[in-house]
Amino acid sequence: MALIVQKYGGTSVGTLERIQNVAKKVAKFVDEGHQVVVVLSAMSGETNRLVDMAKTMQSRPSKREMDMLLTTGEQVTIALLSMALQQKGYDAISYTGWQVPIQTDEVHTKARIDSINAEKIRHQLDQNKVVVVAGFQGVTANGDISTLGRGGSDTTAVALAAALKADECQIYTDVDGVYTTDPRVVPEARRLNTITFDEMLEMASLGAKVLQIRSVEFASKYQVPLRVLSSLQDGGGTLITSEENTMEKPLISGIAFNRDESKLQVLGVPDKPGVAYRILGPIADANIEIDMIIQNQGQDGTTDFTFTVPRGDRAQAQDILNEVAQNLGAREVVYDDAIAKVSMVGVGMRSHVGIASRMFQVLAEEDINIQMIATTEIKISVVVQEDQLEKAVKSLHLKFELDKV
Repeated sequence: MALIVQKYGGTSVGTLERIQNVAKKVAKFVDEGHQVVVVLSAMSGETNRLVDMAKTMQSRPSKREMDMLLTTGEQVTIALLSMALQQKGYDAISYTGWQVPIQTDEVHTKARIDSINAEKIRHQLDQNKVVVVAGFQGVTANGDISTLGRGGSDTTAVALAAALKADECQIYTDVDGVYTTDPRVVPEARRLNTITFDEMLEMASLGAKVLQIRSVEFASKYQVPLRVLSSLQDGGGTLITSEENTMEKPLISGIAFNRDESKLQVLGVPDKPGVAYRILGPIADANIEIDMIIQNQGQDGTTDFTFTVPRGDRAQAQDILNEVAQNLGAREVVYDDAIAKVSMVGVGMRSHVGIASRMFQVLAEEDINIQMIATTEIKISVVVQEDQLEKAVKSLHLKFELDKV
């Protein structure tokens, strides 16, 4: 008998029929003798519907009230699944995040989990019940309802699995695993049987939408075996585990990409100590995520400072930079929204040289210009023009033979 935490996303519970299908899957594991905790998202499209409703009431809705509103979506699905299981003869009970409780910090709409008291869940499992928990939500020390940001149900599931010391955390979604790249761009993309935590962290941070990055961080930190499966078809999915548990260490495991990028440049910045902090500090204070950074040293005592941010944050970041540039005596601030990031990821890079030069050669042969480069032990990322993104991904996937086992 194993303790399994399962998470089902919005498409998996998007209709009453699909909720019934989830009940069947859960029942199968219970029949096999396992203890099961189920974490659910809201029905597909429900969160967007609630956001639209809020914006008709208030142009910039209060973040506290947004959390109150958005958490109702998961409350619907957990109650309906519990009812479906009970109808099939299985004892089930549902809990919201605050009932567990899942304690978070005070940052509404983007809260982080501080702790989980799992005693109530353990007690119900000991009573042979299926426990159904609302994903994406928790409660602050002040008793306010909080949410974990988009994709937060993944984080809820992994955090519960860690708190319960579960044998496995299964993430059910509308895809049947992690692929070498997005099959919608490269039809020859191959599903991976296993991938390491480090590789999945890079893939998630670089644009792969299969898992929320914080859920992978939790799984890696607490060594929770994590499996991505399809809720609509059977199969073994992809197991995400530690590097020690993987038999093979492929040179390249996958290619991730992200269209949601903007490039900002502060030109003619005085080249002196502290300039980088004076530029990036206010951006970080505004809670804007900074990605790739390049600083070029000029010959005239000035430097050009370039970095990327999520496209949705570009306008706010530019407003901040215009003021910073004026204070610094910089020449101007320019931006480019028509860029994209392409990244190759693989733990095998640690022991192989020449991967970067080969990647650059492939892109050069396709006449794709590289604007920025960033590397780690297991990742190489480049910024290219957005209209060349798909050509870059397809050519790299082909030349590095990622379609082959």
